[in-house]
Amino acid sequence: MGRECEMKRGIYLSLLLIIICESSLFGQLKYTFSQFGNETWSFIKQPTKWEGSDWLNIGLISAGTFLVMQADQPIRDAVLKDQRYYKSVPIELGRMWGELYTPVLLFSGFAAHSLLTDDIGTRKIAYEIGQASLYAGAVTQLLKIAIGRTRPYVNEGSRSFHPFSSFSFKQAYQSLPSGHNTIAFVLCTVLSRNAKPVWLKGIAYLPAALTLVSRVYQDHHWSSDEFLGAAVGYCVATWVVDLHEQKENRIHMSSVFPLTISITLD
Repeated sequence: MGRECEMKRGIYLSLLLIIICESSLFGQLKYTFSQFGNETWSFIKQPTKWEGSDWLNIGLISAGTFLVMQADQPIRDAVLKDQRYYKSVPIELGRMWGELYTPVLLFSGFAAHSLLTDDIGTRKIAYEIGQASLYAGAVTQLLKIAIGRTRPYVNEGSRSFHPFSSFSFKQAYQSLPSGHNTIAFVLCTVLSRNAKPVWLKGIAYLPAALTLVSRVYQDHHWSSDEFLGAAVGYCVATWVVDLHEQKENRIHMSSVFPLTISITLD
């Protein structure tokens, strides 16, 4: 388990290094490392700016997680009755989509395309995948450590918690929220928001649905772990994409309606 934690930290570090290297190549263009630093500070300060609607959303997510928890054990009992598809293609594809190497590969692919073609669209997608994955991964890891929920395969029941015991890198006590589902919904949300056809926006979430099913089916997570992981991934990715689109809209509006004010002082 310790080796797995080392691998995860290595992948997150690789993603951060790729962002730095890509940003240095772009130089004066948008989506640079300096922008990443400024936006990261904005993300850290965001809870101090939450308003009533934001707290309502937090309450709804918490309540939803609690309600799904009531069905965790019955769902697991039903799933374990038939494990014929444990290594089936859909289940394995769902697992792979939520692995930490997937955002690294997608980031690298979109970044390479943007460098070769000077396409700002794929540069934006690469940047948002890397940025949202790092933010959501950090939030998820903090929650895993603080909550310390026991994974289902340990067979301690759905109500077993060991807060802050994860400092010993025990993966068995890092069930809530699901890291795979967090990553899956980050990727699907970024891709969906950047897709042009409306039909493609919905289809973009199919891989995340497979990830959700696979983690419960392979007995690595409770259903409520998946719910909270999906919420974290979706909300963080939405915040990142909204931030950039708001900036682009302000730039577009200023170019369409230029305003020049000259003041002459005698």
